[in-house]
Amino acid sequence: MTTQSTIALAERLAGRVTADHDSRAVRALLAVVGQVHALIGDLRPTPDEWRQVIRFLTEVGHASDARRQEWVLLADVIGASALVEEIATPRPGAATPNTLAGPFYRADAPDMASGATICRDGLGQPLWVTGRIAGLDGAAVAGAAVEVWQANGDGFYENQQPDLQPEFNLRGRFVTDAQGGFRFASVRPGGYALPGDGPVGRLMQGLGVRLERPAHLHFRVTAAGFQTLTTHVYDRADPAIGRDALFCVKPELLGDFRGIDTPQGPALALDVSFRLAPQDQPPPLTA
Repeated sequence: MTTQSTIALAERLAGRVTADHDSRAVRALLAVVGQVHALIGDLRPTPDEWRQVIRFLTEVGHASDARRQEWVLLADVIGASALVEEIATPRPGAATPNTLAGPFYRADAPDMASGATICRDGLGQPLWVTGRIAGLDGAAVAGAAVEVWQANGDGFYENQQPDLQPEFNLRGRFVTDAQGGFRFASVRPGGYALPGDGPVGRLMQGLGVRLERPAHLHFRVTAAGFQTLTTHVYDRADPAIGRDALFCVKPELLGDFRGIDTPQGPALALDVSFRLAPQDQPPPLTA
């Protein structure tokens, strides 16, 4: 229960702030403080419980460095990152949903010819991907840049295994043709689990929350006159499809990996289609 004392403490702090109260930073800080005080008033933690919270946050900080960002992981697994992305990139109903880029994106993926393979080590179950980029009216978007990146069949990205996978393995950048189409060869991606050996992973596992990510491919589409789209396409058949640890799975992003026969033997095929929102698209009205 929020008490008068929790409200009074937040108000007293606000009275001590001499910076412009209309600035976004000040309003954000005071809002956070007010919520923290209200939460303390409702939960009424003991001093020892409060020290446990402080110890956990300290561990998160100590576990973060240039190679590992435990704070981002915390934001991801509680759904905060997905919520920020959803609010920041509203899409009209017909547009493909935006999702998180994730920590393994590289902006320097090489340009590749249509139909080329992004698999540079030849390992994995062959997969042929064909796609089409269109506007909200269904008209083809020619000349769009389509970046793709994915994990290998064991669930590892190339920049996670620089000594085991070739540079730029399972990454590439393609340009759509006059019909808005693109295609490339790859391998079936594997699902994986988020790190469970740090304070965030231990917390979530202690709560019984699984850290799985269903198998997926990442796409980033840029085209003149349209909002940039960063999204996933998930393997509908993956058993973890209903428990994505990053809350990015949406019905529009489910794909079917179909079995096909090729001159080289059995393979899989995936068809994808993305609708881009125009650059000047106003955000949808909210209640």
